[in-house]
Amino acid sequence: MNGATLAAVSMAVAFAGFVQGSTGVGFALIVAPILGLLAPQWLPVSVLVLMLPLNLYVVWRERVALDWHSGAWITVGRFVGTFGGLAVLVVLSASHLNLLIGISTIAAALVTLAMPVFRPGRGVFVAAGLITGVTETATGIGGPPLALVYQHHPVAVMRSTIALCFVVGELISLAFLWQAGRVDALQLAHAAQLLPALLVGAALSQLVHHRMNAGVLRTFVMLFSIASGVVLIVRA
Repeated sequence: MNGATLAAVSMAVAFAGFVQGSTGVGFALIVAPILGLLAPQWLPVSVLVLMLPLNLYVVWRERVALDWHSGAWITVGRFVGTFGGLAVLVVLSASHLNLLIGISTIAAALVTLAMPVFRPGRGVFVAAGLITGVTETATGIGGPPLALVYQHHPVAVMRSTIALCFVVGELISLAFLWQAGRVDALQLAHAAQLLPALLVGAALSQLVHHRMNAGVLRTFVMLFSIASGVVLIVRA
């Protein structure tokens, strides 16, 4: 990893860690498009590895707000969806994977911005987990479906429960990716280089998470994601 790439990705990771630590979503939506542009070979393993400590921290910080019941149903769907994500990795080339990331990022952002108020049931939670399993295993991006189902819940519930679902799902995806020969020492080394930036972002989120206007920040993240997705599509 050259110095310029490391600096650019580190800034993205720090900002993404702050955003997700504050709102509960946004890390992969910010980091994956940038990695797709600068270092596509790091996807999705480096993103999944970096999200583990960040989400463990959020779970611990807001453990009293966890929604265990719906989180369990999401995990059921998440496990099944992992196999779909592995199939995507086998079928698609790096260029097509960039195209998939770009299109899915834009679509998720637009849907999240336009979604009306609703109260999800068990089937919705399972479906969200299924879609997350496919997209997160293939691209590292898994937040949009979960943000959709939790966007009208209290912010602490959304942050903590999504973080718990991410932790379980990321472990599942990494286990299957490792079994499929998609995890190597170089990807883990790249993730380790970005850990200091992640810690900075997480620490900054601690200062503002309890008073953050999540709606404004989430809208900004989604608009940023749309721009990143457009660039990825053009390059692909």
